[in-house]
Order: sequence, then structure tokens, then C-alpha cells
Amino acid sequence: MVDAMPLRRLLAVSATVLLLGATSACGQEAKGSGGDRLDVVAAFYPLKFLAERVGGDDVRVSQLTKPGVEPHDVELTVRQVAEIGDAALVVHLKGFQPAVDQAVAQQSKRGFDAGGEVELLAAGEHGAGEEHGGSEEEHAEGGIDPHVWLDPARYATIADALAVRLGTIDPEHAAAYTERARTLHAELDALHAEYAAKLKTCARREFVTSHTAFHYLADRYSLKEIGITGISPEAEPSPQRLAEVTAQAKATGATTIFFETLVSPKVAETVAREVGVGTAVLDPIEGVDQPGADYFSVMRANLTALATALGCSS
Repeated sequence: MVDAMPLRRLLAVSATVLLLGATSACGQEAKGSGGDRLDVVAAFYPLKFLAERVGGDDVRVSQLTKPGVEPHDVELTVRQVAEIGDAALVVHLKGFQPAVDQAVAQQSKRGFDAGGEVELLAAGEHGAGEEHGGSEEEHAEGGIDPHVWLDPARYATIADALAVRLGTIDPEHAAAYTERARTLHAELDALHAEYAAKLKTCARREFVTSHTAFHYLADRYSLKEIGITGISPEAEPSPQRLAEVTAQAKATGATTIFFETLVSPKVAETVAREVGVGTAVLDPIEGVDQPGADYFSVMRANLTALATALGCSS
């Protein structure tokens, strides 16, 4: 995904890293500036949520992607690159945010790649299979699908691994990290059970999304995602792809075309008009900015939306 990042972003990140190179804390002992708490930097919301739940009062977590901002192509400030260099741990997802990957590689020896803790799925292996179509640019993205947090089981495994890593850095509180991860794992197991039960018996197994972010969820619960665009939510679908998805939606009896919260719904609305159905939100949880909302509340809202659209009877 780094190859697809505009040259200006690469130059901006490189210049920032060079500017901070002389003063980076990369060679210092891992420590936080918040008393006994560890300073942890999380790349975007799902990783911030994990760090806060597992770290508890023993860590202080900052987030590189502002709430409400689409995280795929985030650009870092000089201050944020400095935070990466100073942090006791940087929790990121390699391949999802090229600017973060580059800064971690050059500024920190204390990165935690969440994707390295579980089996990842290839970006091209979506439920629509060969039907996925899309432009040459979308296919060129290739590689790995990063949206792993949408599978509660994999997300729980990452939480366990994060607890181990934090305990290695901060042995005094290792037992507390382990206990918090155990609690979170149990909550994620319960969420998984809810999904499995509610999506077990449905009139349809296919669902249409504005961009292909729900591969892991579809894979876990034996569904088929039909994405209008590929991994990148900013990609523009070709007229051919729009026609293909419209035909698939009609053929599968789709009642809803899903769009997400951080990008324009126009493409989904266009397909919905052609099919003669409505639209609804299916949130990839890349960023949460609604008061009182968190990973669990959004995942349960997604489950309700999916079960309604698929005509599930459980």
C-alpha cells in the first residue's frame, strides 16, 4: 500500500523523520512521561481501544488519527513523529497506514504490529471471488486486507498478545495486563457468539458494501461481501463495476446497499437507486467519534443492520 501513497506524502514523512532524527528518543530506555504510566501511541481507533482496555490505568494512550478522520492515508505532524520516537510502545497495523509504518520503522524500535499476531486474509479473497471486478488500480493494491478487528475472534487474540508485550515492557504490572486482556477476551467471545447465533439462519448470505472492508466478518460468519470498490474507500468504481454490482444485488435479492460513516455515501446511493432498494450504515469502525459509542456498541449496531438486511430469523 505504500507504493500507492502519493509522492508528496512520502516526501513529507521522510522530511519529518530527518528533521527529528537527531533528537529522537529511539535509543533511550522505554519509559513514559506520565509518572508510573507507560506512554503508548495507537495508530487509529481499534488499536487505541485495545490499548486502553488492556493497559487500563497503567498506560496513557494517544491516538495518531483524529476521531472522525478517515485513517487510510493519515499524514503525521512533526509532533506526532516525535511521540512515536518517545513512546514506550507504538501499536499499529502494518500495511494500513503507510505514513505510520514509515515513521515507526525509522523512529522507533518499540512497535507492536497487531497484524503480526493473527492470520491475515489476502485482499483479493473476498466473498464475491472472481465477481469482485474493480479497476486495475484496485487490483494493484493487492497484498493483505488490514480490517482484522472486524473479526471478534482475531481481535481477542491481538488483545492477548498486546498484554504479553506490555507485561514484557512493564513486568511490575504484567498480571494486571493479563487480567484485563482476559476480561476483554471474554467480552469478545460473547460478541462472537451473538453474531454466530443471529446470522446462522438468514434468507440471504450476500451483502453489498460501498467499499470492501468486511472480509474478515464475512469469512468468520459464512457470508459473502460484494464490494462496490476495493480496500481503499477513496477508489472510484468504473461504470462496468457499478453495472456488475447492480446486477449482483438484483440477482441475490439485496434489500439494502451499505455505506460507511467516514466517506461519502454517493456511490452506495447510486447503486441503491438502480436496484430500487434503500441504504443503511455498516460501520468498519476505523474511527469512532459519537459520544458514548465504542467498539462493542458499533459492532452490535452492525449486527442489527446485517440481520435486518439479510432477513435473519435467529
